[in-house]
This record gives sequence, C-alpha cells and structure tokens, in this order.
Amino acid sequence: MSKFEGVHVALVTPMTNDYEVNYQRLYEICEWLISEGVNGLIPAGSLGEYATLSNEERRKVVETVIEASKGHVPVTVGTGAPATKDVVYWAEHAKNSGASGVMALPPINYNPLENEVIAHYEALSKVGIPIIAYNNPRDYAVDLTPDLLAKISKLDNIVGVKEFSGDIRRVHDILEKTDLEVLIGVDDLAMEGPLCGATGWISGVPNALPAEGVKLFQLARAGKVDEAIQLYRKLIPLFHYDAEPQLVQAIKYMMELAGQPVGPTRPPRLALTDEVYVAIKEQFQKAINSPVTKG
Repeated sequence: MSKFEGVHVALVTPMTNDYEVNYQRLYEICEWLISEGVNGLIPAGSLGEYATLSNEERRKVVETVIEASKGHVPVTVGTGAPATKDVVYWAEHAKNSGASGVMALPPINYNPLENEVIAHYEALSKVGIPIIAYNNPRDYAVDLTPDLLAKISKLDNIVGVKEFSGDIRRVHDILEKTDLEVLIGVDDLAMEGPLCGATGWISGVPNALPAEGVKLFQLARAGKVDEAIQLYRKLIPLFHYDAEPQLVQAIKYMMELAGQPVGPTRPPRLALTDEVYVAIKEQFQKAINSPVTKG
C-alpha cells in the first residue's frame, strides 16, 4: 500500500514585503490547501526557497506546517543541504517534529561517484523515517537513474521517488526495476504520470489551484482520459512554469491571482518582467474561467 498517494503540494514560503517569513500566512495557506482536498504538504523544498532560509527560520517553517496540518494530511519535509550531516540533521528534526517522511536530494554540492550517492542515502536511512528520493537532473549533477534507484531502494527506509527528469518513460522503468512508489515531480506530466503508474504527484501550481490539481490527478488515476485531457489542456500553460528556473516567482504570482497572496521571493530571486506577469495572468484567467475547470 502506498504511503504517499495523491497530490502533495510543495509549499511556497510566504514572505512579508521586507522579506521576513510570514508564519501566520504559512499556517493559513496550509489550512486552505487541506480544505481544498490536497493529500499532503511538503515544506522546505526548492519551491519553499529553503536555501535562503536561516536554520531558525527553516525549523520554524517545518514546525508551523506540521502544526497546521493537525494530522489531517502527511507532512513530508525537504532536507536539501550541501553536507550529508546537515541532510541527516534536517531528517532528524523532521522526525522529532512529527513529520510523516522526508524528501531527499542526492549530494548537491558537486558531482559525486555512485558509491558516494549510495552512502549519502545510507546515512539518511539510519534516521528511521520514510524517505522519498528526489531526482532532479535538470538542476543538479546527479541523475538517479532507474538502475541507480534499484540499488538505493534496497535501503530500509527508501520508499519512493520524486521523478523530475521530465522523461515519462522513467516511470515505467522505475516501476519495473524497483518497488518504489513513484511521485511525478514536474507539473506538466501531471496527467501522464498517473496514467503510467505514478501514485503521487509532488506539485507546484496546485499551491494556487489545489482543487483543480486534485481533480486532474484523480481523473487520470481513474483512467478517465477524455475528462482528464479537457482539464489538463486548460492548466498546462500554467504547469509549464513549474519546470522553469523562475517557478517560485511565477507560482507566488498565481497565488496572488487566486486570492491567496504570499508576498515576494527573496533575492537572488527578483520580480519577473511585466510581460511575463501579463502572460501568467492571461493564462490563469483563461484556465479558471473555463467551464471544464469550473465544473
């Protein structure tokens, strides 16, 4: 039985206008997302700007999300950090704070050898909390190929993989070669992923459109392809932003358009150009005003 089924939102981190973390808004956003039907929450990931947070802020972000969840949905904590010992620290903090699992990148500070990648996950496995390995060869040097995942999956607590390569064929290969749960990690494969056997989706744009994201994923998992395609085609122009380097700025703006403002991004992320904001707004309005999306 899958531990991480359904739509798990990779949370943004709300900020005030002077770039301080807005914990009250974070709590409110979590409550809203749960009320909209999402299946899980993921703080302190890339979309949550974890690399710009101090350790104190990061701890409080994780603890705020766990408190806001009230046990209604699982909280899976991002553990990204340059050193393995720091990744282990964040996994231990997540476990001690009551998280249901962690999401863990391979080593991010240089291009490691295969045995170093495996040793990294071995150290993390010893913490004793369920682990979703995070494959993101678009942004990091390591590619967790299906063959490498087959080796990593033999570790006790590795239960799933967030697959962000953008190659839908990976889903089939991972399911064939491992017993891992596959959670599709890029929004513009949110329909294809479950059709190919992914049981979860670690999502970005559903920060702003949670009910629509849940509906799409449920339709695809149920094999209702015609209905899923109609909804997917309305949302996919927005989903494409999830695979862009400026995904945080774009998704935070979508949340503003959805009536759930979360403030700016911290530098080095700066505001987007007016042209990009106009394009996002046009695509957002077209999506939400579609009879398919409304229905």
